[in-house]
Amino acid sequence: MSITSQADLTGLQQISAAVATTLQQMREYAQPGMSTQELDEYGGRLLAAQGARSAPRLTYGFPGWTCISVNNEVAHGIPAPHKLLREGDLINIDVSAEKGGYWADNGGSFVLGADLHRHQPLVDASRQILRTAISRIRGGVRIADIGGLIEAEARKAGFRVIKNLVGHGIGRSLHEEPKEIPNYYDRHNLKRFKSNSVVAVETFISTRASLAHQLGDGWTLVTKDGSFVAQHEHTLVVTDGQPLILTAANGIWD
Repeated sequence: MSITSQADLTGLQQISAAVATTLQQMREYAQPGMSTQELDEYGGRLLAAQGARSAPRLTYGFPGWTCISVNNEVAHGIPAPHKLLREGDLINIDVSAEKGGYWADNGGSFVLGADLHRHQPLVDASRQILRTAISRIRGGVRIADIGGLIEAEARKAGFRVIKNLVGHGIGRSLHEEPKEIPNYYDRHNLKRFKSNSVVAVETFISTRASLAHQLGDGWTLVTKDGSFVAQHEHTLVVTDGQPLILTAANGIWD
């Protein structure tokens, strides 16, 4: 969407604060031995307390309030009572929601407790690449150039990008124009970021694989070779200068 009034900005700030604080508090709440269902139900209560409605549940009938992906799961992991968190797990939590007709989306990967399996460099690369990419976004900048930047920074760090998972426009619904903000350079994509538009920009940084594949449950995405993937995401307003990061309260860069 394009912001046309102070009411638009206020509405987006409110829902963005809701998803951001929910993500931050879920990350702090996660403990070894806890099930992903328990963590998800905690997130659902946080959203409800702020008057927000889970976007994946509302839009797609997703069987959870949030998406929680563990270890080799890339995205859209289904919370379940039998999926128990362990020390050293690579965990991704993606929280998106609606409030008052406005939508926001954010996510982040982290290592639970001690980094027993050396996932932290992947997590750090994803976080830093997102920071670099967002710092270059302005009105008029080609979307393909930001994708190329993400891909180049991933290669410099010794990683790859997942090419079939992308960022997107957001605001009055979960997915809007631009429908795709890829993590790689697509010379055929001539679209540009527009000032005052709202977008969710995310990184999917991989140890090896370039594609994610859906499991038989119809939701969970994994890589065929067992690669690990870290994702970080912010909802922001594009300006003629530095973007306004609406979900900054999630603390993914802290």
